[in-house]
Amino acid sequence: MLYALPPLVAEPIFYIQSFPVTNAYINSTIAVVLFLIAGFLLRKKTAMIPRGFQNFSEAVIEFMLSYIDQVTHDRKKSLKFFPVVGGLFLFILVSNWLGLIPGTGSIGRYLLMHGEIELIPLLRPANSDLNMTVAMAVFAVVLSHILGVATIGFFKYANKFIKLGDLYKSFGKGGISIMTAVIEFFVGFLEIISEVAKLVSLSFRLFGNIFAGEVLLTVLAGLIAYFLPLPFMFLELLVGLIQALVFSMLTLVYLTIATTPVVSHEEHAEAHPG
Repeated sequence: MLYALPPLVAEPIFYIQSFPVTNAYINSTIAVVLFLIAGFLLRKKTAMIPRGFQNFSEAVIEFMLSYIDQVTHDRKKSLKFFPVVGGLFLFILVSNWLGLIPGTGSIGRYLLMHGEIELIPLLRPANSDLNMTVAMAVFAVVLSHILGVATIGFFKYANKFIKLGDLYKSFGKGGISIMTAVIEFFVGFLEIISEVAKLVSLSFRLFGNIFAGEVLLTVLAGLIAYFLPLPFMFLELLVGLIQALVFSMLTLVYLTIATTPVVSHEEHAEAHPG
């Protein structure tokens, strides 16, 4: 029997008043609960000489911090960004891998959908729901702006996009300074457009890869249920890791760039005369 391809939109399993609890939301909730359990165990059994799960967790944290250091080149910044970047990486990774658990997409309940009784899976990969990936992308980009303003100040940060200050100063110098300031002023508008592009690229890249993998596994399971899907499931493990790494590392780059002051041409000339 051929399996029905998963729809683009996550299906609601039940409602809490008017709030729909979708199968993708259930998957993400399971991931969060796993992290809560892990945090509780680490907090309860923390020892000076780490062993077992604590030793593994500390090794993972140190490994991720070393990678973050390669981007920030500053351990203080790395520690500041780690809860966000590390949290996103682990959440996306675990959510992606939970979507490969046997029964995901095939075990469900029969509900009335579109005028017909259909089998609705109880579990669906969280990141195959565009709502989830867009929410994480908005969180990452908005947080980068908040930290940028908090780090270098509102006006200096706003000058990255709307360069009215540089344009005003250039009129007192004339010549090439005005031309450069005008060009940078319009480049600032392109920077605003690029911020919107960040949201689109972050959310749709993750959603597209995870949803495509879900469709591929569904098609293969419908053709031959045994053995054939196994190599592709191992491939999806790798894809889940890569997508978690790409999303978190891009977030790290956005945070690092946003909190790095921009040196204008005038400041650069004053710092390096001649």
